[in-house]
Amino acid sequence: MDKKTPANKGPLSGLKVIELGQLIAGPFAAKTLADFGADVIKIEPPAKNGSQSGSGGDPLRQWRMIKDGTSVWWQVQSRNKKSITLDLKQPEAQEIVRSLARGADILIENFRPNAMEGWGLGPDVLQDINPQLIMLRISGYGQTGPYKDKPGFGVVAEAMGGLRHLTAEPGRVPVRVGVSIGDTLASLHGVIGVLMALQERNKSGKGQVIDVALYEAVFNCMESLLPEFSSFGAIREPAGSELPGIAPSNAYPCADGAYALIAGNGDSIFKRLMATIQRPDLEDDASLKQNEGRVKASKKIDLAIKEWTSKLSCEQVLIELDKAQVPAGRIYTVKDIAQDPHYKAREMILEQKLDSGENLMVPGVIPKLSRTPGSLRSAAPKLGEHTLSVLKELGLTDDQIKALKDKGIIGNHEAKYS
Repeated sequence: MDKKTPANKGPLSGLKVIELGQLIAGPFAAKTLADFGADVIKIEPPAKNGSQSGSGGDPLRQWRMIKDGTSVWWQVQSRNKKSITLDLKQPEAQEIVRSLARGADILIENFRPNAMEGWGLGPDVLQDINPQLIMLRISGYGQTGPYKDKPGFGVVAEAMGGLRHLTAEPGRVPVRVGVSIGDTLASLHGVIGVLMALQERNKSGKGQVIDVALYEAVFNCMESLLPEFSSFGAIREPAGSELPGIAPSNAYPCADGAYALIAGNGDSIFKRLMATIQRPDLEDDASLKQNEGRVKASKKIDLAIKEWTSKLSCEQVLIELDKAQVPAGRIYTVKDIAQDPHYKAREMILEQKLDSGENLMVPGVIPKLSRTPGSLRSAAPKLGEHTLSVLKELGLTDDQIKALKDKGIIGNHEAKYS
C-alpha cells in the first residue's frame, strides 16, 4: 500500500458482497466496490492438492505476465478482497453460498444465464432467503432474449454494440481497442445499478436483480449512432483518428515522428488555434466560426494544422498550444504514465508489496471522494486464503471443514493461509 493513501473504512463500509464468476466483468465490479470499503468474499473453484496455481481459482490468476507464480493483473483485479474456495457443482458448496447470501447485501455473478438456477442459487431461491439481497448479473447478452444462451465475451459484445466497426482506418480491418473495454463498461454499468438499487432499498427495504448485458453496455456509449441512422439513414463508418462531424479534432504528425492530438473544435478555441499556427485567413473566415462550417472544410483545416505541426517537435507543439489554451496532448505509453508527475500528484500510481518484498505499481482508486475516499487496504489474496476463517464465521466446526476438504468441496489449503 502506498503510505500516502490513507486506510479508511470507505463509503461502502459495512456492505457485504459475494463475488461469483471469474475473469473480468464481475470481478471488476466487485473490485470497484471493494476499493470503497465493501467487504468482498470472492468464491473460486479449488485447486488440486491445495496448489496456489494451475487449474484452480479464477483463470485471471494465470493470465498475461506472471510474477512469483501469479499474474500481476490479479494484484489489481482482486485487491481488497477475500478468497474462499468452493466447488459450486457440489450440494454442500451450494448450501454454503446460500448461508453466505443470508447475511449479504450484494451478490455478483457473471456466469451464463441459468447457471445459477441450475445450482439452486437463482434469484428465486436467494431472495427468498434474503429479501434484501441485490443480485448483479453480468452476461454477454442478458438474462432474456433469443441470444441469452450464447457464450458471450467482451470482444464479441464490442462488435455487436457497434464499437468494433468504428475502430479502424477507412478501408482497413477493424481492430480491437486494446483492452477489454466491453467487460469494463459492463462492470461500471453494473456498479451504477448496484448503487441505485441500494438507494431504492433504503426506501422499500427490498433487494432486486440487476441484469447487465455486455453488448448493451457498449451500445449505451455509442453516442449519436442510432438516432443519426433513424433520422438520416446514416451509417457511421470508420474514420481513423478523426472525430466525424466535429472539427478540427485529429492526430497530427510532428517533426520528430510523434503525433500531437489536437482538439480545436470549440468556436473560440478554433480561433486561438488558427492564430497560433499563423493562419489568419482561417481565423477570420466567417464560414468557419461554427462547427457546421468547419466540418465542411475539415480537410483544408487539417492540412493547415499538419503543415504547422510537421515543422516542430511534439513537445514544441504542445508548449505553443498550452500557451494558447488549446486542448492538446501526446500519445502516452505506460512508461509515460508511470513517470508522469500529474499521475503521481493525483495518487493514480500506488505501490503494494508482493510476498517477495518487491514493490508493484498499481492503478490508484477513482473516483476521488473528498471525505470518504477509497483506498488500497489489502493485497490480492492467495487462492482460498480466507476459506477457513469465513467458514468458521458461518459456524462450521473443524470436523465439518475437514469433511469438506476430504470431499474436495474446498481446497486443502494450509492453515497458514486461513
